[in-house]
Amino acid sequence: MSANTNKVWRGRFSGESAQEVDVFNSSISFDYVLFEEDIAGSIAHAKMLGQQKIISSEDTQKIVEGLETILKDLKSGQLLFDEQAEDIHMFIEAELTNRIGDAGKRLHTGRSRNDQVALDLRLYVKKQIAEIKAKLIQFEQVIIQQAEQHLNTVMPGYTHLQIAQPITFAHQILAYAQMIARDIKRLDEASEHTDSMPLGNGALAGTTYPLDRQFVAEQLGFKEVTANSLDGVSDRDFVLDTAYALSMVMMHLSRLSEEIILWCTQEFHFVELDDAFATGSSIMPQKKNPDVAELVRGKTGRAYGNLQTLLTMMKGIPLAYNKDMQEDKEALFDSIRTVDIALSAMIPMVKTMQVNRERMRTAASKGFINATDCADYLTKKGVPFREAYEVIGSLVQACIEKNQTLEDVSLEIYQTLHPVFEADIYEAIDLDECVIKRSIEGGPAPEAVKKQISRLKNQIDL
Repeated sequence: MSANTNKVWRGRFSGESAQEVDVFNSSISFDYVLFEEDIAGSIAHAKMLGQQKIISSEDTQKIVEGLETILKDLKSGQLLFDEQAEDIHMFIEAELTNRIGDAGKRLHTGRSRNDQVALDLRLYVKKQIAEIKAKLIQFEQVIIQQAEQHLNTVMPGYTHLQIAQPITFAHQILAYAQMIARDIKRLDEASEHTDSMPLGNGALAGTTYPLDRQFVAEQLGFKEVTANSLDGVSDRDFVLDTAYALSMVMMHLSRLSEEIILWCTQEFHFVELDDAFATGSSIMPQKKNPDVAELVRGKTGRAYGNLQTLLTMMKGIPLAYNKDMQEDKEALFDSIRTVDIALSAMIPMVKTMQVNRERMRTAASKGFINATDCADYLTKKGVPFREAYEVIGSLVQACIEKNQTLEDVSLEIYQTLHPVFEADIYEAIDLDECVIKRSIEGGPAPEAVKKQISRLKNQIDL
C-alpha cells in the first residue's frame, strides 16, 4: 500500500512520500494538545453546515455525536493518539470517519486545514491566557498579603544595589504587584487580539458555500469574525502578542527571583524561605539553596528564545499560509508551560516566605540612608539644595572617617556646619519619620501604601 494512501491530499500524488518527510512533516507529537479545541471547532462547524442545509441534519447529528464520543474517549484515555498521524486535525477526522462512515467525510465541507488550524490555535490561546491570568491574580493577592503584614517594616531601598533611601518591605514587594498588574493588562490585550474567528477563510480565499460565520463565532464565544481571508489564515500576531506578554511575565518573575536570591544570603538575610521551597547541597550540610527562584531566573531565557523564534519565523513569510507557521506551536506551548510552572512554584514560595524585620531594620540604619532627609531638612529651612547637598556630603565623609552615623553627630557639630540646624534634626533623620514623611502618592509611607493596596484590590475585584 502506498505511503500516501491515508493522506487527505493523496489524490494529486502517484509516488510515495519518503518516510523521513513524513516524520519531518508530522506535528501530532505537539499539536495533540489542541484536541479539545479542534473538536469544539468541528462541532460548531458541523452545526452550521446543517443549519445552512449544506449537509443533512442526519449527517450533522452523526458528526456531532461522533465528535462528542471521541472527545470523551480521548479524555478518559480509552482512545490514544496515533503517533503516525500527520496532525491532530487529520487524526480526529480519520477517527470520526472510521466510526460513523461517509458522514465523517462531509465534516470538512467549506473548510481548509489553514482556517481550521488558525481557529484551534485562537481557541487554545484564549483559554490559556484566561488560566495564566487567574494565576497572576492569585500571585498578586499573595503579594498584597505580604505587603499588608509589613506596612511598617523598614528596609533599605537600593539604586545600583547600593543602600539609597529608607522604604518599607510593603512598598518594595508591591512594586512587583504593579508589574503583575501590567502583565495582566498585556494578556488582556493579547486575548482581545485573539478574539476573531477565522473559520470560513478557507485556504486563503474563503469559499463558495453559504457559510454562516457569525453563527460559528457565537457558538465558540468569539467577539467577531476575521475581516480578510488572507490575513485570517496567515495572521499570527496574536501568538506573538501572547509570547511577548509571557516574556514580560517571566522577566518580572526573574527580577523578583533575583532579589529573593540575594535576600536569602547570609550577607542580607532579609528573608527565610520555607523548607518546602529550597534544597540542600550534596556535600555541604549547612546549605539552603533558593533553587526555585534560580530556576525561574534561568527559565526566563526560554521565554525570550521562544519569542525570538516566532519573530524570526514570521519575518519573511509571504501571504498566505506557509508550512513555516507550523513552528508557531512548540514555541508558544513552551512559553505557556514555562510561565505556568513558574507561577505554580512562585506563588506558594512567596506566600510562605518569612521576612526578617530586625535584619532589614539593622541594614536600613547603616549606609547613611537618611542623608537625603538630612539635606531636605536644610532645604526646608531655606538653604539652596545644592548648598545643602554639599554640606551633608561633607558631613557624611567626616562620619565615615570617624566611624559614626548621622544620629551620632552632636548638635554642636551640626551647627558648626550650618547655623539653621536645631534639635529637631534628630527627628528629621529618624528612620520611621523618614518613611512616614514620604507620604506623596506612590510613596513608601504606610498611608500611601494602603492607598496603593486599595487600588490594586479594586483592579482585581478583591
